[in-house]
Amino acid sequence: MDRTTDTIFKPAWLLPLRMTTFIIVSGVVIFGLKYPNFLRGYYLIYSLVTLALPAVFIFRKWMNVDLLLRFFPFLQSLCEIAVVMGIVYTTGSINSAFSGLFILTIISTALVSSLAGTLGIASIVSISYAIMIWFSLEVPGQPGSSRKALESIFSSQDAAFYSIFLHILTFFLVAFISGFLVERLKTRDRQLADTSQALRQAKLETDDILRHLNSGLITVDCSGRIVYFNRSGEQILGYQERDIRGRDFRAVFSLRMPRLAASLEEALNANRALEREELDITDGNGHVVPLGLSTSLLRDEDGQVRGVIAIFQDLTDTKKLEEKIRQADKMAAVGELSAAIAHEIRNPMAAISGSVEVLYSELKVGGENKRLMDLIVRESGRLNDILTDFLLYARSSRTLLSRVELCRLVSDVFEFLRHHPAFHEQISFHFTSSDACVYVYSDEDQLKQVLINLMVNSCQALEAKPGEIAVSVETDISGRVVLVIADSGPGVEKDVLPRIFDPFFSTKRNGTGLGLAIVSRLAANLNIELAVESATGVGTAFILEFRHRPADSEKNEENITSDFSPESSRPPVGV
Repeated sequence: MDRTTDTIFKPAWLLPLRMTTFIIVSGVVIFGLKYPNFLRGYYLIYSLVTLALPAVFIFRKWMNVDLLLRFFPFLQSLCEIAVVMGIVYTTGSINSAFSGLFILTIISTALVSSLAGTLGIASIVSISYAIMIWFSLEVPGQPGSSRKALESIFSSQDAAFYSIFLHILTFFLVAFISGFLVERLKTRDRQLADTSQALRQAKLETDDILRHLNSGLITVDCSGRIVYFNRSGEQILGYQERDIRGRDFRAVFSLRMPRLAASLEEALNANRALEREELDITDGNGHVVPLGLSTSLLRDEDGQVRGVIAIFQDLTDTKKLEEKIRQADKMAAVGELSAAIAHEIRNPMAAISGSVEVLYSELKVGGENKRLMDLIVRESGRLNDILTDFLLYARSSRTLLSRVELCRLVSDVFEFLRHHPAFHEQISFHFTSSDACVYVYSDEDQLKQVLINLMVNSCQALEAKPGEIAVSVETDISGRVVLVIADSGPGVEKDVLPRIFDPFFSTKRNGTGLGLAIVSRLAANLNIELAVESATGVGTAFILEFRHRPADSEKNEENITSDFSPESSRPPVGV
């Protein structure tokens, strides 16, 4: 049933008046007239139709009864008119005191009909009333007596004429007034329904927007009672809306997050909005969470403060990003320092090293002098290695992206490591790949340096002990490539793990502390996500996640040349 039909046929309007009229008519018929024989048939039909009307309203919940809702009230009105005619005819016709029952019929009809329909019922009532008067003036055994009586009434100034006229005038007047008022009431009801629907829709949309904000939002009224608390606020603060809504914010927040309660209290008491402030709170799990908070005042049409709106965000990720930026700035400063040191020291160091080697070859030294000369040569070489690492870390070379076959590159690095001083025969290499050829877009030289530094670090971690370095390459359907380099070394202590990529930090006796720092810097240049996992006594794994290929890479793919063939790119497995 549509909204208009539902507005017209409201049981709360129709049924009470219909049932009241039915009870009055039944009382007159049964107790007043002693249930006369000529009314029994009409009254029985009238009773059945009246009692069936509530059933129609009940069944409309399960079936479409629109036609019945229009037919039954009209049928019941007709039956009621017939019964009332019998009552009026029996109780004095034109002088009957029950002619007012016609008015109840007209009013109840107006509730389910238009103004024209109500006037139509008034016309039927007037015609029925006139017919009933006609028959009441007929004298038994005297044909034409009713006609003579009517002529007498309308040809003279008899009071009966005015009684009939007033009755019919009253019927139409009541029909017009009740029909007009009901039409206005229906119009207002439809407007109210439209407005209610619009308000419900606006509330749903507004509530949906506020609930799905990424920022937390809380609203308190002038007394400090929590009025609204959205979903993000629940996640950030660790409270459920159903538990705190309607409660005073001081009682809710003072224990775990007193600074938040103090900020809301200040905004509420001072009638002053807070632009932005940062504070620490404790969430439901006992973790300290940095919070960014701003408040604004909620005012009514007169400008009076109605409450406070607080918007807040979890700044944990922002703080981590700021720390990464500070770390990047620190590494950039160290890089500049490294470059300056390398340029200032390397040339004199090369001269010193060359001079010492000449003296060592030309002079005949022995004993303590020979040991000192060997120490100078060895330490000069180590210092040269440190300066080389400085230059590699500080170098800001241009990154040239091209398509690199990752499996072949891993194979080349394996071959290089076999000739590196950190390698020994007890180290075994193992390689697995989801595909025979895996391509990534990267700078091949820089990526090779990253793999070499990580695998050399794994070899140094194994020292002289037997162990394995396992490399795996996995590709998913989205094009994401993940390379993992894992060793079976002693692992890294938890307190040391966050610092392994810091420049000049090393746990090795002769380490420069630049190997993994170089890896971190090159990975950032190549847009590679670098992570590390380690467990003491189990080993360490470095995870390199290659981002999606650039959007314009496929356009330039035909211009990219490769200096290897697919056949040469397959790395050895289990070497």
